[in-house]
Amino acid sequence: MKYRLMDVLACPYDKTFPLRLIVIKRTEHPERQYTWPRKPFCEEYCSYRDLKIKEHPKPDALPCEECHKWEIETGVIYCPTCGRWYPIIEEIPRMLPDELRNEKEELAFLQNIAEDLKKLAPDLADKILYQGKPFALKKP
Repeated sequence: MKYRLMDVLACPYDKTFPLRLIVIKRTEHPERQYTWPRKPFCEEYCSYRDLKIKEHPKPDALPCEECHKWEIETGVIYCPTCGRWYPIIEEIPRMLPDELRNEKEELAFLQNIAEDLKKLAPDLADKILYQGKPFALKKP
């Protein structure tokens, strides 16, 4: 998944925008060149810098060339309003309705990323791991 996708994603349940992105693993692709005619590429929200474009004093100075070279392999997209979390697995964000989500697979995912999540997002780790919707781990 590319960072710029966060510029258009909203929570499917309550339409919250922007959502929080927690990157667990990413891969750099230095061969990628930013060739877009305008800067910034994103219109509303820069998830690479976690800021709203209109609030930045110099949006044309944002590091789009840098952002463009990264691919997010593993991560979590979190809605701060409803508490739902969505996994990013093998570069694909899985933003499915609750009834279509695979509980066993997603709990295994949470178990696998738990320590990374606690280090990278200490403010959200407990909310996602133990209170998140639709699935959460049992608190140890």
